Amino acid sequence: MPDTLGRLCAVNTEQTMAAIIVAAGSSRRMGFDKLMAPLCGASVLQQTVWALLKSPDISELIIVTDSERFHSLDLTSSSIPVICVDGGEERHHSVANGLAALSQESQYVAVHDAARPLITSTQIQRVYQQALKDKAATSARRVTETLKRADDSDFATSSVDREHLWLMETPQIFETSLLKRAYQNVLQTKTLVTDEVSAMETIGVPTRLVPNQTMNPKITFPEDLELATLLKLAMEN
Repeated sequence: MPDTLGRLCAVNTEQTMAAIIVAAGSSRRMGFDKLMAPLCGASVLQQTVWALLKSPDISELIIVTDSERFHSLDLTSSSIPVICVDGGEERHHSVANGLAALSQESQYVAVHDAARPLITSTQIQRVYQQALKDKAATSARRVTETLKRADDSDFATSSVDREHLWLMETPQIFETSLLKRAYQNVLQTKTLVTDEVSAMETIGVPTRLVPNQTMNPKITFPEDLELATLLKLAMEN
């Protein structure tokens, strides 16, 4: 059952976008709970929540996580409803749980990885405005580095053409009805998807890529946390 913590704020009817933060992962590759790791005076998850709460486009926030993480959050600055929803076995199950908890007012929904605490309100707005035009948009970054294909022993064997290649980021924003239809298809067909763009592809809906002009790394390994700390400090100075 969703945990509202008594947050009975009315949804701003001028806004039609909800946001889902996916924070149900186990951090196996990190070796410790990366979402509770300290980042510039607060946990990674807290910084991500604050980043989304700063966006004027978001009218409600669903955090897909366990109750311990949720109750660790400082939500006193929130002027919008914030609820907690349990995660699922895989990421797509967690997103489906978040979608099921959305209010009827949310015509668009943004899905954001909890491990991307450096997202800016400006980029959220840029992706949202594009989603209003195309019904599906995501923050992304063009591949600029040289790409190599390797063998099983990690020796480079050939080059990969980076033309038209992008690195996916979040938020990924969609017309709510479309994303719900995509996830219904994913669950029915038992298709494993790693992001919402992939889910939309299963129903034949393309997603517009919106270049991000600021760093928005996903914290996966310990060195990523060090980089995020440096970037966060640079953003604040």
